[in-house]
Amino acid sequence: MLTMVGYCWLCHQNLYFAHHGICCICHRYLKRQQHVCPRCALPSESSDLPCGRCVRNPPLWQHLIAITDYTQPLSQLIKRYKYHGTPQLAPVLARLFLLHWLQGYREGRWHKPDRILGIPLHSRKRWQRGFDHIELIARPLSRWLQCPYHPGFLQRSRATLTQRGLSAAQRKTNLKRAFKLRGDFADQHVAIFDDVITTGTTLHEASQLLIRAGARSVQAWAICRTL
Repeated sequence: MLTMVGYCWLCHQNLYFAHHGICCICHRYLKRQQHVCPRCALPSESSDLPCGRCVRNPPLWQHLIAITDYTQPLSQLIKRYKYHGTPQLAPVLARLFLLHWLQGYREGRWHKPDRILGIPLHSRKRWQRGFDHIELIARPLSRWLQCPYHPGFLQRSRATLTQRGLSAAQRKTNLKRAFKLRGDFADQHVAIFDDVITTGTTLHEASQLLIRAGARSVQAWAICRTL
């Protein structure tokens, strides 16, 4: 079903604020992550302390912030956005993440970064899709948070296979030396945005470059976290 401007993307009812994209009722009942580790966003007894996995093998980022796990209805919106040529969903998804991030920020669970980077598409994939789905979400987030977004500072240096369907070991091999970094990140707090985080391999490769470049901390941002 086509969704027109002024109607909720989920329930297709009229919107009071057309630019919101999702009505207040659907937003209120979206599934949220609860009782997850602040470092890896996987189920944990404490939402304040790192889980045993992160204590034994800490990820390179300090916080992994996602709205929910990869489940409906957001999983369906992401698929529609990426694979069915629906770039107008970008500000809708950006707003959902913004509201989630602001809630945690007000509660003192994380801090505002100095810069935002996005996981880049290879130029061939961008041409095939017709748009960079990460960039279209990161740009409004940057504007709303008044935090600089630098699309060219993190680049994909070679084409890689899609990560879907690959094992953890295959994902790691697939992304080895797949990115390169430009710019000065010394003593900077940086957020890296991706739409869905699964094993964290992509973020690990990007975070590793940032830490080597002198970044003080890294936050991992995503719409969904696969459990």
